[in-house]
Amino acid sequence: MREAVGAAEARRLYLLPYSPGLNPIENAFAKLKALLRTAAARTGPDLRDAIRNAFTHFTPCECRNFITAAGYDDDLTVAT
Repeated sequence: MREAVGAAEARRLYLLPYSPGLNPIENAFAKLKALLRTAAARTGPDLRDAIRNAFTHFTPCECRNFITAAGYDDDLTVAT
């Protein structure tokens, strides 16, 4: 691989180690994916409706908890 990359006059860049800062996003997407699987939408319009409906299941408090659980500032003010 090194030879092929060098022959292409390119260089390898290594990704950063896993970032715990991605956790709020991962938790929210895990919930979103579960809701979309449950909806079982099979057409574009149905999928758009399922996504729109899925977002109604995210409360501001829950989103704040995703962020707080990842170790970010817990002084966030969230309207309830």
